[in-house]
Amino acid sequence: MTSRTKPPFRADHVGSLLRPKTITDAFKKFNSGEVTAKEVTAIQDQAIKGVIALQESVGLQSITDGEFRRASYWSTFVERVNGLDVTEARFTFHDDHGQEQKFTAPIVKSKVSRTTPIAGDEFEFLKANTSNTPKTTIVSPPTMHMFRLDQTIEPGVYDSTQDYFADLAQVYREEIKALADAGSTYIQLDDVPIPMLSDPNVQARVKEDGLDPVQLMNDYVDLFNDCLRDRPDGVTIAVHMCRGNYKGKFLSEGGYETFADKFFNDLNVDAFFLEYDSPRAGDFEPLKYVPKDKMVVLGLVSSKTPQMESQDDLRARIDEAAKFIDLDQLGLSPQCGFASTVAGNPVTEDDEKAKLAMIVEVADKVWG
Repeated sequence: MTSRTKPPFRADHVGSLLRPKTITDAFKKFNSGEVTAKEVTAIQDQAIKGVIALQESVGLQSITDGEFRRASYWSTFVERVNGLDVTEARFTFHDDHGQEQKFTAPIVKSKVSRTTPIAGDEFEFLKANTSNTPKTTIVSPPTMHMFRLDQTIEPGVYDSTQDYFADLAQVYREEIKALADAGSTYIQLDDVPIPMLSDPNVQARVKEDGLDPVQLMNDYVDLFNDCLRDRPDGVTIAVHMCRGNYKGKFLSEGGYETFADKFFNDLNVDAFFLEYDSPRAGDFEPLKYVPKDKMVVLGLVSSKTPQMESQDDLRARIDEAAKFIDLDQLGLSPQCGFASTVAGNPVTEDDEKAKLAMIVEVADKVWG
């Protein structure tokens, strides 16, 4: 086994990191009119330099800005793409104790188009402040539909969902090209809808809306591929698959087996970051469908809890996964980011740093 010189790396991470108090205070003060946007940006710049240093200090090769400029992992996409707004989602987050949490979701108010960069400023600042590989994270295209299903599009805006998807794919193609032109070589699309569609309860909800879960999955894979069809050479595209990550709560449960053959083989990406930190994700058998030319980064370390995983247990689980996929196709990461929203998960920065350092240490022991 060998270390890797291009992404994804043996030890990697998903993207979002815990916002320091300076960031959360800045958001609050900006919303109340106490500080200007320029002052918020200066605070973010300083905090991002700090979180870059944190990642470099534990030995990570891919570096993000922690998504410190975002209120949530998809907020800037909605803010910067013409035609999008937010309203209440039709699903709820929940935990193992049955507690539920409502959230907001994208809605289409008019024809969507890209007239300004979406993640360009984030990438430019990151590139200027690290010599490691900058990683750009963008919300996945199906996220712009799944949380409200066909009630995502307001009446009269599009003749069909497919017409909306065509415009949405154009937005992604333009953004990916602009990022690549600026020097971005590692882009990750963060997706919750595909794992959601593997949940029998979600499938039932989709059917109640008169939709076929199998057809919806096919449509989402086609949408992904339309977004990526013109991607430049030299850009690694990863998809992160998550069952929801909000204040330690989740949106769905169920293994990958229902659609594994479809998305592993038909989704034209280079790597999959897969949530595998709890029994909600099922077993490793679906990894047998992963083609030899694609990587899987196992999300075995939980960002939802401060409890530290055992290194021996992590190595045993990697060995278990390797029964279904070549060990050389694998890497290790948290199952999700530590703060998909400004609120973050119920862990501390010390917990976060310890878990990231442990991932690097275990990866070194497994792959060298």
